[in-house]
Amino acid sequence: MYKKINTPLTEEVIKNLKAGDTVLITGKVLTARDAAHKRMIELLNNGQDMPVDIKNQVIYYVGPCPAKPGQAVGSCGPTTSGRMDAYTPKLLEIGLKGMIGKGYRNQEVIDAMMKYHAVYFTTIGGAGALLSERVIESKVVAYNDLGPEAIHEFTVEDFPVIVTIDMYGNNLYESEKEKYRKANF
Repeated sequence: MYKKINTPLTEEVIKNLKAGDTVLITGKVLTARDAAHKRMIELLNNGQDMPVDIKNQVIYYVGPCPAKPGQAVGSCGPTTSGRMDAYTPKLLEIGLKGMIGKGYRNQEVIDAMMKYHAVYFTTIGGAGALLSERVIESKVVAYNDLGPEAIHEFTVEDFPVIVTIDMYGNNLYESEKEKYRKANF
C-alpha cells in the first residue's frame, strides 16, 4: 500500500514517513546532480542567494535524457546519491526536506537528516524510462549551461519511491541487512 504525499513537504508529512514506506509523490520536485550541487554550495559559502528556493523541497538526483516528442522528459533514472554527500548537510541546514536517489548515504548526511528533519527516498535504478512517465512537466530553472545536469523543476504525479532513511535515522540499508543475516536460508 502506497502512502500518497504532495510537495512541498511539511513537518507533519515527514514525521509520518518511516523507513520502508512505499510512497507516491505528486507536485514539484527539483533535480540536481554533482555540478549543480557544487555551484549552489559555492554561492552559499560566498553569502550569495541560491538560484532556486529549496526550503521544504525535494531534490531528485538525476540528469534527465532529452524528451522525445509527446514526452515531458526522457529517461530519468536516479544517480548515485553518495556523490552529493559532501554538499547535502548544508542544503539540509537551509531547509531541504527530501532527496531521491539510489545507494548509501554517509553518517554526516544521516545525522543532518535527523537534526533538520528530512527524508531520503530511493527509486529504482534502471527504470528511468518508466519513471519518466510520472513526470508531466519539466523546465530548466537554473544552470542551463550544465545541459542534463542543469537544475530542472519536474512536475510529477504519483512518482514511486521508497523511504530508505527516515528523519529518525532508521535506515533500510542497515535494517534489511540485519534481517538477512538472521535468516536461515
